[in-house]
Amino acid sequence: MSRPPLHDVAHLGYIELLTPEFDKSLWFFTDVLGLTVVSSQGTSAYLRTWDDYERHTVKLTGHSTSGLARVGMRAESQEALERRVKAIEASGLGIGWKDGDPGIGPTYAFYDPDGHEMDLYYETEWYDPPEGLKPALKNQAQAYPGHGICVRNLDHVNYLAVESHACGQFMVDQLGARVTEQIQLDDGRISAIWTHFAQKSYDVVYTDDWTHTRGRLHHIAFRTDTREDILRAADIALDKGVFIETGPHKHAIQQTFFLYLYEPGGNRIELCNPVARLIFAPDWKTVTWTQAERAKGQAWGLQTIKSFHTHGTPPVE
Repeated sequence: MSRPPLHDVAHLGYIELLTPEFDKSLWFFTDVLGLTVVSSQGTSAYLRTWDDYERHTVKLTGHSTSGLARVGMRAESQEALERRVKAIEASGLGIGWKDGDPGIGPTYAFYDPDGHEMDLYYETEWYDPPEGLKPALKNQAQAYPGHGICVRNLDHVNYLAVESHACGQFMVDQLGARVTEQIQLDDGRISAIWTHFAQKSYDVVYTDDWTHTRGRLHHIAFRTDTREDILRAADIALDKGVFIETGPHKHAIQQTFFLYLYEPGGNRIELCNPVARLIFAPDWKTVTWTQAERAKGQAWGLQTIKSFHTHGTPPVE
């Protein structure tokens, strides 16, 4: 039995995604996924999903290659932020304090054991929609855009790592997360691990990188309202010429309904509908899947596509 999450980290806040095809990637996030551009600065554009309450969800940055520059996580309080910073510094993986991106207050930067850079912050600007984007219902962050797939929220990030178990343990020990599910191979090694901060069943995932390369991204996931939105997303991707890697289908682990796409910069994007999977049990027992069980494929028998184990960003030979 694993201990409950500490709730010092409230949720994932934002991502900074790198792309060597900035204009095409911006088209993908706005015209295909339906995000709204909030502002631009230098080689970056700040975008938001329609029901994330903070100013921006995605910082899209033009770069020489693809990959994930960083993930920002919001602390539960200023006191929680200070507790997590102290724990991170004790691990020797801290980078230090910096000014946050637009709308974000003082931010503490650090690495996980695999070299992925992360930000932790508390102070944040709540989004104030301009005329034309104000919702009719005051408990909604923004009017429904009615454009493209209309993803609702940033859902989770799945990292590739040389040693997933060590990174998952860092999430537990330094950030106060809990392991909800994991894969254990026949040799006893944990090859993938799902962690969460609150009731949502997973926020940060690590899977072993078969290339043994540090600091790479497997995928970023955005949540849709319904499963039907994901079916519609497959048709939209087909019409727009966006590469569909696999799905729509249902994962066995976490039971997420999914569709995987590649955005034009090469980063893998998942559209998911995991909203039914909430964990309320304080004494939740980590679910461990065996190598034989995973060989059966996804929930309804779809075999895991080979590129799922080989494609990551930035790309490697």
